[in-house]
Amino acid sequence: MLALGNEPRILSVILAGGEGKRLAPLTLDRAKPAVPFGGHYRLIDFSLSNLTNAGYYKIVVLTQYKSHSLDVHVSRTWRLSSMLGNYVTSVPAQMRSGKRWFLGSDHIYRIDPRQMLEQHIESDAGVTVSAIRADREKSDQFGVIETDGGSKITSFLEKPSAEKVAGLPGHPDQILASMGNYVFKTDALVDPLHEDQSTEGTGHDVGGDLIPMMVERGDAHVYDFTENRVPGQLDRPHHWRDVGTIDSYFDAHMDLVDDSPAFDLQNTKWPIYSYGRSMPPAKVVDDDRHGSSAVHRSLLSNGVVVAGARVVNSVLSPGVRIEPGALVENAVLLDDVVVGSGARVSRSVLDKNTMVQAGASVGLEFGESQQATSEGGVVVVAKNSTI
Repeated sequence: MLALGNEPRILSVILAGGEGKRLAPLTLDRAKPAVPFGGHYRLIDFSLSNLTNAGYYKIVVLTQYKSHSLDVHVSRTWRLSSMLGNYVTSVPAQMRSGKRWFLGSDHIYRIDPRQMLEQHIESDAGVTVSAIRADREKSDQFGVIETDGGSKITSFLEKPSAEKVAGLPGHPDQILASMGNYVFKTDALVDPLHEDQSTEGTGHDVGGDLIPMMVERGDAHVYDFTENRVPGQLDRPHHWRDVGTIDSYFDAHMDLVDDSPAFDLQNTKWPIYSYGRSMPPAKVVDDDRHGSSAVHRSLLSNGVVVAGARVVNSVLSPGVRIEPGALVENAVLLDDVVVGSGARVSRSVLDKNTMVQAGASVGLEFGESQQATSEGGVVVVAKNSTI
């Protein structure tokens, strides 16, 4: 532990500028970190909650594409005491050092960053990269790390093919994958940033350019995420999930409604914070014609009304209404979606203000694919649609 008076000064930076093309149409008019998740959260809330739970209260959020809803969410939700010098503030791309945007919050996870910082200080590294084991066949989705057998990084390849990387000793089918979380010494970061900014032919990317540059200088170490221990999550301490595609976004929601979810939203010792709409509690009622409602393995947010309908394995966001005789199964419904009487929705993601008219169907099993369909067969309906 650090001695009193020797605590380092910490500035937390969240890169929130991604276009999120793989999450379209959910990102047609919102930045990826502003995409709703789990009922009433936004994706950025998970990163911000990890930092504030750890006591890091000086945070900048670097925004870029379609950032209006993200800026509004941060300003409404994440207001810390300025009297104590604390803040969470959005910083838009300003191009003060050249005509480039930010190049670089689409993960669901819990981490206590204090433990990572402690290792960083003890190793005297210029940068420490958090990592988790992943299947070697998924190498092209991650930054792949190789070490000297200890914590020092000897190679960092950004999204290589599986043929170009070696598996882990004793586990040839696995790799060490970067989680996209970094701790830098200020002086070790500034010079490489300026050098990369003035260099042509680079991607100006943290994982693709900056980290490999620091690896070559022998200044990069790895932090093993499996060693991290988060309060209230000791039985399942190592959950980290990329939700940057429609299929992974959908699967992460299906995990939430599982009887024993890998990521438990009920962990009050390391909570996820967000801004909640002021709405009545969720309500489940009967219908004279269709009888009792049935709700199984589902999350119901504030303002939800289920009236004589059936809801199974689904996440219903604030203001959702399921009308008599409707069936909703294996679905993610964002704010203020209405599913009309007798309508059916299955294996689908419906964005805000979608109206499924009485008797209509959404989902490939019904022979309906009115909107975009993912590689995994998840139907996605854009906001403000009528089916």
